[in-house]
Amino acid sequence: MTSPSLCAEKHAAPLTDAATDCTHGDAQFVASATAAPLAYTVYGPDASPDGFTTLAAEWNLLLRRSRFNSLFLTHEWQTTWWRYQGEGELWIIAFRRRDNGQLVGIAPFYRVTYQNGPFAGKTKLNLVGCIEISDYLDIIIAKEWEDPVYRSLLVWLQSDAAPQWDMVDLCNLPEASQTYQTLPQLYESAGLRVEVKQDDTAPQFRLPLRYEEYLEQQVDKKQRHEIRRKQRRAERETEVGFYIVGKEHSLEAEVDDFIALQQASRPDKAAFMTPEMRRFFTAAARAMADAGYLRLCFLTLNGEKAATLFAFQYDRRFWLYNSGYDPDAHAQLSPGWVILAYSIQYAIAAGCQVFDFMQGDEEYKYRFAGEDYKVMRVLAHRG
Repeated sequence: MTSPSLCAEKHAAPLTDAATDCTHGDAQFVASATAAPLAYTVYGPDASPDGFTTLAAEWNLLLRRSRFNSLFLTHEWQTTWWRYQGEGELWIIAFRRRDNGQLVGIAPFYRVTYQNGPFAGKTKLNLVGCIEISDYLDIIIAKEWEDPVYRSLLVWLQSDAAPQWDMVDLCNLPEASQTYQTLPQLYESAGLRVEVKQDDTAPQFRLPLRYEEYLEQQVDKKQRHEIRRKQRRAERETEVGFYIVGKEHSLEAEVDDFIALQQASRPDKAAFMTPEMRRFFTAAARAMADAGYLRLCFLTLNGEKAATLFAFQYDRRFWLYNSGYDPDAHAQLSPGWVILAYSIQYAIAAGCQVFDFMQGDEEYKYRFAGEDYKVMRVLAHRG
């Protein structure tokens, strides 16, 4: 069994005793962390228990103290993603205050050497969850502790204790993040080449206290009329049902029905839902349901499932992750629009403050009052 490595200044407290030895496998390294403002512990690929296990009790507590409490940075999501989507080596670095040992930062990375594609021949440290199916990622940092965490991470990255790397990829950063705003200048001053770019947009809108207020004040007149008309037509011509999967349902069976509707929606969605991705969605649904975050929604028309949303409710935000409907059944009743309207009504009633469509600039998001929210990326290159 291998212990994680603790890298800190020699005079750090309360972690002084182990401060100068960094352990990775059987190799011993001398810490080069004399400039690190924080003490830090490195859980490398040989650490047992790993960083996810060791930090489990503190993980979500720290996340709630960050600037953007992202569902995709929760311990439940990160561990599920790593189990089903992860590759390469897991490296988790925990940063603590020197005076009292309080956790103020977690940098969850995995390290991969690419054989093909735009990064062929490069070894890259990616955020766990990067890139496509975790909409908002970041280094997890307690608010106002960003600068010392960025500096301490830089010390580790440039030390002999860090693994070999060519690039660090900080993808899917939310607009609220400080990482794309303050980290680049700091790392450039240390001799790294840093790219900052906007990768996507994630339309969202603030939720009022009442659904009618949303329609009257946030949706334009023509769209407001269309939403009401489609809802009323569906309710007039069929028996409409809307439900969220609960403990009384078979979650696995409901996920199967979601996937069937998702695959029927469009050819690109069908191609996305590979057997591997199906296993991930099933596992993520279970993990998120057990944590109380899952909101798997279905619209039924005359008892038949016509549309579905794979969504979450977390931190007073409704996160619309994926959706599906059969375009060949009930198309004249616009089930996609109708389920969106019902889900917005639910989110308001549940006390959510934000309805988040997440990444992608599809037109329907703006029709329902979505406003652009930047999703950023930082690539730091060595040499």
